[in-house]
Amino acid sequence: MEPRDQNYVRYNFEYDAKVRVAFIGAGGHSFRNVYPTFQYAPVDLVAICDLDADRAAAFARQFGASASYTDHREMLTKEKPDAVFIVTTYDEHGRPQATQLALDALRAGCHVWMEKPTAASVAEVRELMDTSQRVNRYVMTGLKKIFFPSITRAKEIINSEEFGRPTSIYIRYPQSMPPLEERGDLRNVQGLLDHIYHPGAIINYLMGQVDSISYHWEPFSGGSVTSLKFTSGAVGTLHMPGARSGTAPLERLEVVGEHAVIVVDNGVKVTYYRPAERPAYGRSASYLVDNDVAPLTWEPEFSLGQLYNKNIFYLGYVQEVVHFCESVLTETPPSKGTLAQSLEIAKLFEAYCTTEPGTEVAINQAAHVDAK
Repeated sequence: MEPRDQNYVRYNFEYDAKVRVAFIGAGGHSFRNVYPTFQYAPVDLVAICDLDADRAAAFARQFGASASYTDHREMLTKEKPDAVFIVTTYDEHGRPQATQLALDALRAGCHVWMEKPTAASVAEVRELMDTSQRVNRYVMTGLKKIFFPSITRAKEIINSEEFGRPTSIYIRYPQSMPPLEERGDLRNVQGLLDHIYHPGAIINYLMGQVDSISYHWEPFSGGSVTSLKFTSGAVGTLHMPGARSGTAPLERLEVVGEHAVIVVDNGVKVTYYRPAERPAYGRSASYLVDNDVAPLTWEPEFSLGQLYNKNIFYLGYVQEVVHFCESVLTETPPSKGTLAQSLEIAKLFEAYCTTEPGTEVAINQAAHVDAK
């Protein structure tokens, strides 16, 4: 396929080559946020599977699939799709159903796109990695946060020579945890497992591997503050408040480099504080610095009928689906949403489930400080 401008969107009917796709799952999240992305991706949706036959048939009619099933193995055998999308829930033990479904799809010879969480343990992610490598099929997890236009821009800026090496990160994302003695039961930490993939993906994408963590936990709402040390030598803070106003912005990100700072508020507003000298202390009459070093700010206008004003674009859903489909069509492994990234998030999840507050625990063996 020819190179594509990342900001130029093709419609489904404009693609010459498409991926034959089957879909496992017919729930509210997939109806709102995943199936609609196929309007803008090289997807030929051939079949839908759900345990509820009526829902599977209804989704097939709604989204143009020619067949529906209640048994995913039967669907894989009969339809022989190139790839399978999996958006399912948890079993009675609090374990993601998608993990085993992904293994079944891989063994049937299909590439896999699966909604997070990838799995409930490091061992299960490693099993997916081993199976994926053995059958030579890709597995990509829907780590939508790293496909946000705002986070993509932040990554570009952080990688620039002007920014310098990233030295620290602060990220806030609301999530509570029960007391440590209750975290051994996956049903008690289902919310944590479901949501740690959001800040965890951003942390890994922007800063690399976490070397070690320690955290403090409060018993009133289950909130926590975590200190992060990266194998690069950088440090960071993950603030997961257990309680907040329902009208407050959900998240905030700040990365400090050697020369500059990047801030992302509420997932959409980006402010880049470019390298600049502070005005002369005690002598400067104005805070307005020169235009060539003034901060840059981007935020959507939400007024026009533009694609970027659709939530499936500014929340990265379309971008991640297109990335997966183009990986399949070009036989190029995905570079984002990878199992390697899921593995790092699984390590973080397991650390929270097994570590006493206030105790430092190693996530990865520190290697060396990388020069930028």
